[in-house]
Amino acid sequence: MMEIGSQVLAAQGVPALQHAGLLMRGGASVVAASALSDAVWKLSGGAGTKGRKNTPNKALVKKSSPSKASVSKSNMVVEERILGLPITPEGKSALYMAIAMACHYLGYSLARPITVALFTSSSTGYAGFPAAFPFAMAFVSPAALSLLVAYGKLLDRSGPRGALTGSTVFCALTVSLAALAIAFFQKHGVMIGSVPAVKFISGPLFVFREAYVQLLTSQYWSFMASVLTPNQSATWFGPIAGLTSIASALSGFAVSPLVNRVGLVGGLCGTGLSLLLSLIGANAAYQMADKYGFTPKDTHKKKKPTRGLAEKEPNVIQKASSLFQRVPVLKALFMEILASQGLATVLNVVFVARLGTAIPDDTERAGWVGVFFAAINVVTMVLQFGILPPLMRVIEPRDLWRAVPIVSLLATGFQMLQKDPSLYVVSASLLVMKVSEYSARRMLDEMVFVPLDFESRFVGKEVIGVFGYRFGKSLMSLGLSGLTSVMGSFGLQELSILSNLVAFTWLSTAWKLSNLVPTREEAETVYLKAHKGDRRRPAKAIKNKKR
Repeated sequence: MMEIGSQVLAAQGVPALQHAGLLMRGGASVVAASALSDAVWKLSGGAGTKGRKNTPNKALVKKSSPSKASVSKSNMVVEERILGLPITPEGKSALYMAIAMACHYLGYSLARPITVALFTSSSTGYAGFPAAFPFAMAFVSPAALSLLVAYGKLLDRSGPRGALTGSTVFCALTVSLAALAIAFFQKHGVMIGSVPAVKFISGPLFVFREAYVQLLTSQYWSFMASVLTPNQSATWFGPIAGLTSIASALSGFAVSPLVNRVGLVGGLCGTGLSLLLSLIGANAAYQMADKYGFTPKDTHKKKKPTRGLAEKEPNVIQKASSLFQRVPVLKALFMEILASQGLATVLNVVFVARLGTAIPDDTERAGWVGVFFAAINVVTMVLQFGILPPLMRVIEPRDLWRAVPIVSLLATGFQMLQKDPSLYVVSASLLVMKVSEYSARRMLDEMVFVPLDFESRFVGKEVIGVFGYRFGKSLMSLGLSGLTSVMGSFGLQELSILSNLVAFTWLSTAWKLSNLVPTREEAETVYLKAHKGDRRRPAKAIKNKKR
């Protein structure tokens, strides 16, 4: 992991001696953070990037002695420091938010295998009911829609920062209270009729875990998309996502020993704690943005209602519908996500079905799932740090949009040729899909939003990220449930054939989307035009400096 970090630093021309201490003290995560800091410093100031949003005098970062953070009154030069290295306020805030997102995924990667183990258990879940998984997935979309509507109201009332804080606390409390309820019901053997009460918790908890992850993830990315330019995002969204892969991999490998020590319920409480810890980084990011005046704000002028005729504020769904008409690329992205998540659902159904028969023990199954997803994150991390950043310097985003689905098409094609695909074959197809989703797709997805306006980033992104992802899964789950009720249960080979057909649909929608995605140069031009004359006013910093 240190070797990967060293290669990233070398590729960016960072002096080796400057980072030697970091390699010794912090390991791969610190290297990644440091590389991100230097990149944002260079691209925002040191490299002379023009037209940076909210940056005075083109953000010419002071290059003199890096002994302390300073604000120059003569030319409004602003400089912060982290780990002794110079960094712009925008870069520091993006780094804080990336750390917050890593904490979120640390907890999510604990909850994922645990909720799967609880759901597929004979004592706490629905083992022996093949239709249970697609039936549960069908409820993910309504749950995501409910969260989305609540988020829209919270965003209007409290702004981006308040929405992130409120939604994070809600998710942490929900997961933790569900864990305590499971522990209580199991200990006392509570029954509701002839059904163990714990089953009424494990099912909804599984659905909630599927729904909440994108609700929070989209908010972290929305902030960072507001801070970095299109060219910066093309280089550094990969490594930023890599921090989440590091956290997810560490969490995945820790699932088995942690569950053996504190049990499944204790692991879920760890998820709640990780979510609360993420608030430290998120609040630090927004504090930095508030201090220097680049907090994301809605600059659209809203029409005031005529006196006596109160206009009803459009809800988040109405806003999304208007956005899709105004910004066609968002509609194309929504359709691409529906197809990709439809494929993910079919592969998940096959994976869960094969996993339940191959590994009957609950604890062993949770550990196996944890290691499997840890392996996914290790491969993803290699791509995010070592492959994607240099690759994005020589190809356009639209080319990668077209290439990613082809890999899954080949994997599902091999799987459908197997009469009775083994756990390893099924896992390989899911691994290919998840790696592409967590690495290339995640980066490409976020790059779409960078040159867009506030409403597109904070409303459209949540609709696509929360509802789009989950609606795609629910739609496919309902389709599978309907086909099962009409035609009977499907075998693994039949489901594998279906997955290949859905992969082809994904390729078609991705190709259409790629035709609407701008080149890096076009995105940068649009960004600079939209933010022309928009400069940061470091008045607070100057005032504090005088004191």
